[in-house]
Amino acid sequence: MREKVRTSCSLNCWDNCGFEVTVENGQIINIEGDSGHPITKGKICGRGLLLKDRTYSDERILYPLKKMNGEFKRISWNQALDEIAEKMNEIKNTIGPLGILHSHDYGNGGLLKNLDKRFFNCFGGVTEVVGSLCWGAGIESQLIDFGNAYSHGPDDVLNSHYAVIWGRNISTTNMHLFNKIKEAKQNGTKVIVINPLFNATAKIADYFVSVKPGMDGMLALGVMKEILNRGLEDRTFINDHSIGFENVSELLSRLSFEDIVAYTEVSKNDIELLAQAYSRGLTMTYIGLGMQRYKNGGNTIRAIDALIAMSGNIGISGGGANYAKLEVGQSFDMPALTLPERAENIRHFTRMEQAKQILTAAEPPIKMLFVTRSNPLTQVPDHKTVKKAFQSVETKVVIDQFMTDTAQIADYILPCSTVFEEEDIYYSSMYHHYVNYGPKIIDALGEARSDCWIWTELAERLGFGADFDYTIEQFLEMGIGDLRKKGFNLEFLKKEGTLPLPVEEIPWANRQFETPSGKFEFVSERAKTLGLAESVQLAFPQESKYVNKSLADKFPYTLITVHPQRSNHSQYYPFIEVLQEIKVEISKDIAEERDLKNGDMVNVFNERGQLKGKVKIAERFHPKTIKLEEGQWAQYGGTANILTSNDVSDNKLGSVLYDCLVNVEKLF
Repeated sequence: MREKVRTSCSLNCWDNCGFEVTVENGQIINIEGDSGHPITKGKICGRGLLLKDRTYSDERILYPLKKMNGEFKRISWNQALDEIAEKMNEIKNTIGPLGILHSHDYGNGGLLKNLDKRFFNCFGGVTEVVGSLCWGAGIESQLIDFGNAYSHGPDDVLNSHYAVIWGRNISTTNMHLFNKIKEAKQNGTKVIVINPLFNATAKIADYFVSVKPGMDGMLALGVMKEILNRGLEDRTFINDHSIGFENVSELLSRLSFEDIVAYTEVSKNDIELLAQAYSRGLTMTYIGLGMQRYKNGGNTIRAIDALIAMSGNIGISGGGANYAKLEVGQSFDMPALTLPERAENIRHFTRMEQAKQILTAAEPPIKMLFVTRSNPLTQVPDHKTVKKAFQSVETKVVIDQFMTDTAQIADYILPCSTVFEEEDIYYSSMYHHYVNYGPKIIDALGEARSDCWIWTELAERLGFGADFDYTIEQFLEMGIGDLRKKGFNLEFLKKEGTLPLPVEEIPWANRQFETPSGKFEFVSERAKTLGLAESVQLAFPQESKYVNKSLADKFPYTLITVHPQRSNHSQYYPFIEVLQEIKVEISKDIAEERDLKNGDMVNVFNERGQLKGKVKIAERFHPKTIKLEEGQWAQYGGTANILTSNDVSDNKLGSVLYDCLVNVEKLF
């Protein structure tokens, strides 16, 4: 019997697409986009289509594995779980549960994937990772400025006079926004792209502004200065709905346009163009993640927020500082699902510095490591230190579907089910506010099990099984929580396939902000409390000639490690042959300086490591810029994180993955 089932993509992605999956005799035959989904409308990307290949891949791990004498051997679930539980109890009873580190990220967007937190909280609390490799500095900055990080609804850009896409390549990372921007452009919206890299998004722009990597905040200051010089700032918003603008104004008075042009390598004409766009109103800004992956990353987002606020583009239709859509995730009752009150004690390592902290941890040291929803040996910066640290831990447990770089160094690998083999709710916290239902469509292959089943079985062995004695439906109802009072119903979601969450289409329309003052804070009480700079500063990347000239002389090029177009981070490299060759894209000036041609093999290097790849010369990259795609596996040449730093951003919660100077040499 053949049938079509509505379900969802599970990938950690801006779009959270709806699927229609054709199933026949218990086998997935085809994946298509759900034409009835109100946002994704039947269009899906290759990464979503490849979820079928992931499910049926011959390389998929389908049975629990244990490393014995350096080789993985198949064992039973009972043996694996018994031994893991025994080790956990031993650590808890000797040095305490903080001797266990839970290293995780967001490789799957299911609501019930958060049950890992419930498990470790009920165990008594372990060492957890905090901060974000991806967007942590920007989130903290918008919490400082606005009190939260909200975005406008997808259709509101159709009301904009200008759409500024600042530091994002939405053609790769947010295809449905890309289509919406093209629709807005057809309706008369002018599209401005600001980026060091001329990409597919830039190709549809009316104006392209090439900015020096890491200097986006400086550019925002320049645009603000031009707006002030012309007297075009929104004094009503500044006077009635914000505090502290005089601090920003004083900073701007100390900056000359000559300095701003020199820092940003953006012309005065382009600064004037941006000032005109912002001061004319109805300017929608989509803020990218890459430009906050610098030491000055938090300051960068605060500067852009300040520009958007002082120009009067907050709380109005067609405007907005669109960085994240946290209201989506905040709609769910995470405390009911995760039980944070059950953790007697928790120690925090940052995601960026977890390797360094493993190596230096004491009272207690890390004796056991759980890795869920992530591949840290590929994705976490400073690969050399990460590998050393993870290998130093006595017992390593990895829950995954494939033999990733991280899984290869594990002691136990527990095979988990795919999106089609389990039931869950999927949601995006970044672009739209629709929730998708994902039913269990097929039986799990081999002995793969859902994360929920794994935590339930371990909880039973560790003495708190009652905390997991719930059905999948009961867990989903826990997560839905008070949404029921707002008309959100699980039964109706299952029937419809997708439902909107009750969020505001236009954030801050009432000009009531979630800051201590209730206003937009150019000067922030939250920042002061956290020991951070209270207002926007003159700040530079750590690895730049303005901070470390000798380093910049030795390594004169900026490396940007972007999201791959055809893979969700490291997940798809084994399936796409063209990805398995390292491509080093360089600006034309580097090619001229180093006498490089397309196809030449080069070594990209700095004091942290080196990586070999094949040259591709980019026509319109900003000068002295090199691009690599992140996520590459060791067997295909190695991760770009061989070259990156494990330092943290200025506000301590973001990575500095792009704050990376390198040199390049021709091999043959």
